[in-house]
Amino acid sequence: MGRLLVVMVITVFIHLIITLNYSIRLAGLRTRRLLTAISIFNVIYLFASVSNVIQAPLMTSIVEHSIKSGILRAGADVPAGQLIFQDAYKEQLVLLERKMRLVILASTAGSVIGAFMIPAVVRVFIRAVRIFEEVGSAPMTLIKLFFSLPWRRAGTAWPRYSTLVYLFKQKLTISKNLLLANVIMTGFYTTGVLSALYAGVMLPDFRSTATALSVIINGAAILTGAVVLEPTLSSITDQALCGARSEADIKQMTACMALTRILGTLFAQAIILPCAYLIKYFAQFLV
Repeated sequence: MGRLLVVMVITVFIHLIITLNYSIRLAGLRTRRLLTAISIFNVIYLFASVSNVIQAPLMTSIVEHSIKSGILRAGADVPAGQLIFQDAYKEQLVLLERKMRLVILASTAGSVIGAFMIPAVVRVFIRAVRIFEEVGSAPMTLIKLFFSLPWRRAGTAWPRYSTLVYLFKQKLTISKNLLLANVIMTGFYTTGVLSALYAGVMLPDFRSTATALSVIINGAAILTGAVVLEPTLSSITDQALCGARSEADIKQMTACMALTRILGTLFAQAIILPCAYLIKYFAQFLV
């Protein structure tokens, strides 16, 4: 249970940081220094990457313990190909599924927290961009930002209900297909590794092969993000920088992307098992 709790906390942090990525475009628009804002955010994103490195082996160890426990309960003499049909092993699969769903729930929690923090983070990054222009160093910017920013004031910048209602009542200025793509991409990204690990439990003798095939699911998410989402979001932001769009459009885009990201993590709950069986099928085909 201790490992699972650590994995969930790390997952909350990772998805919080990823969600805050949407705030950078708004901060860049207000300061007219979009690339500088993105560069400073990339420094912070490194912490999420390091957290991911810690999370992966912890989640893998949970899976390995489930496999070992299932084998012991089913009987060491049961062939690996027959384990999946043993009631004792099935119980471990059910327990593991519940744990993975809790991890996905943690990703939803992180996305929700990140969405509510967006207004505060916009203020923080506006200040960060101004400090960077003074000192010219990302590490010094973060240090000076930490000691100089009135955190209490930034912490009060929560989304106002009236503002959210206004943004969502306005005519949608971005494609609905783009929002749907964000839901799908987030769902696949959230469940990719978890589905691969679950597929490995269903194929214990070839679990390394199954785990490596997470690229099938994650690849679809990365491709969607790189080909569909990023170019369109960048184009909308550039239009706002040139005056062809208003700041309200970027605010609406930020709110919609954060909302669809939350929906995407919920979508991951629905596709975790189908994706696991898809990976299992490909693993069986390869071996």
